[in-house]
Amino acid sequence: MHDDIPQDNAQAAWSLETLAIRAGHDRGPEQEHAEPIFPTSSFVYGSAAEAARKFNGDEPGNIYSRFTNPTVQTFEKRLAAMEGGERCVATSSGMSAILCTALALLSAGDEIVASRSLFGSTVSLLDKYLARFGIVTRYVELADLDAWEAAITPATRLLFAETPSNPLAEVADIAALADMARRHDAWLAIDNCFLTPVLQRPLELGADIVIHSATKYLDGQGRAVGGAVVGGHDLLEGVFGAVRTAGPCMSPFNAWIFTKGLETLGLRMRAQCENARQLAVWLADHSAVASVHYTGLENHPQHALAARQQAGFGAVLGFTVKGGQQGAWQVVDATQLISITGNLGDVKSTITHPASTTHGKLSDEQKAAAGITPGLLRVSVGLEAPADIRADLARGLDALI
Repeated sequence: MHDDIPQDNAQAAWSLETLAIRAGHDRGPEQEHAEPIFPTSSFVYGSAAEAARKFNGDEPGNIYSRFTNPTVQTFEKRLAAMEGGERCVATSSGMSAILCTALALLSAGDEIVASRSLFGSTVSLLDKYLARFGIVTRYVELADLDAWEAAITPATRLLFAETPSNPLAEVADIAALADMARRHDAWLAIDNCFLTPVLQRPLELGADIVIHSATKYLDGQGRAVGGAVVGGHDLLEGVFGAVRTAGPCMSPFNAWIFTKGLETLGLRMRAQCENARQLAVWLADHSAVASVHYTGLENHPQHALAARQQAGFGAVLGFTVKGGQQGAWQVVDATQLISITGNLGDVKSTITHPASTTHGKLSDEQKAAAGITPGLLRVSVGLEAPADIRADLARGLDALI
């Protein structure tokens, strides 16, 4: 980049790979090559007048790390640039990102239409907590556009979906949902943590808000917990206000970890996608496996839609083994390499039994409606050698034959 080209103008022409490494870290005299960490609670001023100007918003600057910290702002600027959004607000976790979005956009009497295929904690947030304050959620099948349309009422203010879904890899038509939301004067929020901006950019497809659990692929190494909301500046102002007031903010150290994680995100996502594709093909041919849920397989019912709106098929897949929960647990317990944990998006492959872990708090009826069966397993495929991942799963699967 030439010094006489304004930073913002130059950044507009950068590719996603370059944004992941350079966005948000302003170039200037004696600028640090690596992004610094600002581990401070507050900031000091040269005078009472300067402090007053910054506190009342007349002068930009840092005030208190709950809502203004340079390290956090670097992460926010970088992720916003990668998602194609005007603004990003970082939070303490992916769940707090969803909560602050709801606090910013919804009031008592408003309604949400959401996919039935949501993370268990998200369902708990909607049904156990938001419902207490008069916010009703109606659930529909993720891929059924007619069901979405039928569930919308004049009180509907937000459509919310994870796509692909966890762990069945169902896919929502984001552009169609965005059009639907606009026609009904509602917002569309998409949880994009499974694909990241490397593989899917919901804002370009018409979504209003993108939500991330940065804990997953944005970090990629299981080191920190965090979340983020990306969208238009005016819409995000309310989310920022909720974080500023309620306090579920991201720590500077975690923000630095996520910023550094973004630098390798593209390389990791593409390599992990290829490992997942190979594993899905192998699982589909294994006699102990009843079904495989992965959009990269051509027999997936929404393979064509996924290929159209995504730049890749992701690295998380579900598969159902014969023998119900006993068979599934046998496969899990036989692993020696893959980590048994509910987290995902790591360079280390992970495995979990959703019915008893990530979706364990759902009722039997909710599990059945969401397709969470006793024999279902979820694998987040990492960067180990594909042959080693297959061999680790074969220990348990071969014993089920």
